[in-house]
Amino acid sequence: MEGNARTATGLLPPVLVMSTGRCGSTMVSDILNRHPGILSVSEFFSFVGPRAFVGRRSGGKHMWRLYSRPGRPIRRLKHFGIPSEFLYPLDDPLARFSLDDLPPILAITLPHLTAEYHDLYDECGPVVRAQPRQPPADHHRHFFEWLAGRLDRRVWVERSGGSLLWGSRLLGAFPDARVIHVYRDGRDTALSMSRHPPFRVMLGIRNQLKPLGLDPMAWVGSASGRAVALLDGLAGMLVRPERLRLDRVSLPDFAWFWSRMIEMGDDLFGHLPPDRLLNVAFEDVQSSPESEIRRIVRFISPELENDAWLRTVSSIPRKTTSKFPRLEADVRAAVTAACRPGLERLGYPVHAS
Repeated sequence: MEGNARTATGLLPPVLVMSTGRCGSTMVSDILNRHPGILSVSEFFSFVGPRAFVGRRSGGKHMWRLYSRPGRPIRRLKHFGIPSEFLYPLDDPLARFSLDDLPPILAITLPHLTAEYHDLYDECGPVVRAQPRQPPADHHRHFFEWLAGRLDRRVWVERSGGSLLWGSRLLGAFPDARVIHVYRDGRDTALSMSRHPPFRVMLGIRNQLKPLGLDPMAWVGSASGRAVALLDGLAGMLVRPERLRLDRVSLPDFAWFWSRMIEMGDDLFGHLPPDRLLNVAFEDVQSSPESEIRRIVRFISPELENDAWLRTVSSIPRKTTSKFPRLEADVRAAVTAACRPGLERLGYPVHAS
């Protein structure tokens, strides 16, 4: 695919930022959001949830209900806490919504794009509802393209934390998309996941369903959109928040989870040519921010290179020190063993010290 090719709307071909989550993808999304030509669509699929691709053809009114009515991802926040990436100001006296009625696209996606997110939300409804019956992927594409036009951007880039879990569905929906794979050493990623409410809940649900012979990792990786939605509903009935023993989710559990997602991603897009796939290591962005960010924007399109923007955003990445070496030796060994398949695929050194 030529880097300067255009879609039917005149936009550059879309980009999907895929990751395990907790590896710097939010930072990449924030950096891209400051570019005057890039529409950085953040956490759209995370909050629309597993019903995003259900059905062969849906009308605009149905899709607007999906975008505007809180589903399971929003409801879980009431039980397990709000992650740091959440942007809607629930405690603001001028906030129009509470967690009881918060539209999924207002949790992060629209506030990420503009300070006038309520006004933009009001504009979105008529646009989405007016769409004809068509596959859900076409609805999502039209919505992103409309947002790009509305905000005068030349390309849309979607980034949802943990998107490797549903990467096959995303690439199936957007076959012309390029992939930026953002990753980080799995041992540090597992530590970060262990302190992050959504990931703690995901692993808690998996551990509770395992004795029943149900594995959510198998659902999201291979099942159809409708099957995923049905199984998610089943999990909602079987798993009660008050019964989730999140204290029983171990650090090696998170390490295994990270490694499994890395394997899923590598199997899915590891074969793509360089014009379709860009691998970005979190550690490299921290150590050489200007060159890595330039590499990212050149991959999206050389037309978007902007030296003034690059100088500004290169100050965003901050060097951090790994906390992994501070763990006890037996814990380091167990986490490294659980991470090993993913570490080897990404070329990280495999040792516990």
